[in-house]
Amino acid sequence: MMKKLFKVINILLELTKFRITSFVTVTTFLGYVLYSKSLDSSIIGVLLGVLLLSGGSAIFNHCQERKFDALMERTKFRPIPSGLVNSSTAFFLGLIYSLGGLVILGFGFNLDAALLGLFALFWYNLVYTPLKRKFALAVVPGSLIGSIPPLIGWVAAGGNPFDDSILMIAFFLFIWQIPHFWLLMLFFDEDYKAAGFPTLTDYFSKEQIFRLTFIWMIALAVESLVLPLFNLIDNPIFNYGLIITAFWLIWNSTKLIKKNEDNKILLSGFRTINTFILLVVVQLSIDKLL
Repeated sequence: MMKKLFKVINILLELTKFRITSFVTVTTFLGYVLYSKSLDSSIIGVLLGVLLLSGGSAIFNHCQERKFDALMERTKFRPIPSGLVNSSTAFFLGLIYSLGGLVILGFGFNLDAALLGLFALFWYNLVYTPLKRKFALAVVPGSLIGSIPPLIGWVAAGGNPFDDSILMIAFFLFIWQIPHFWLLMLFFDEDYKAAGFPTLTDYFSKEQIFRLTFIWMIALAVESLVLPLFNLIDNPIFNYGLIITAFWLIWNSTKLIKKNEDNKILLSGFRTINTFILLVVVQLSIDKLL
């Protein structure tokens, strides 16, 4: 009995891409805290709503890409291509998750939060997912998706979605996602090609892509230093913290331009940029909660 339960849980975690969607709640948390400057029980609702909605979107993505997933080593053992779940059942689960998330955001908080969530769902499943089958640079418009969760947190707490402060955070996360996904795509380049996806290496050499990624990482570091100008930092100590983390990112990203195209460098860059984002999110959150 317990074995079957754990199997179902593992399938659900895989279908909802929990390792990815759980980070969405982290940036939603940031948006909520930046506006409210406090923690209260309401934050549980908005995090749950966003988690359900992003999980539903992930399940729809599994359904959309099931044929391509079966062609890639990295994804061929996912629940649908491996036969653990049929696509109809998965689609139904996606509907339940998505509707549950929208109901929580719309009725538990406000219409703005629900509309932002619905837009993210639309952009990911109906714009980005089909687009990446045709364009290697689809990740650029696709990165808009990751900038929406902090906006949802912000408006759920009562903020204006057009406030300069939260738009700067959204832009910051938009910039982060491009090198983040480029490094990931480079690491699985052959896998993507096997499934027929256009990749950056169809147009650029690896050395050129490394340089482009390095430039985006520098832009991310510089943008983090601009955040205090938008009332996102109250305690001067965290200004120094942002400076230290920015220079740490710049220093580590130089590995990408040392003419070494080893996969270890890709993984190092991937971990570095994700650690950097977490450090910035933690500093901004703590600053507002102190």
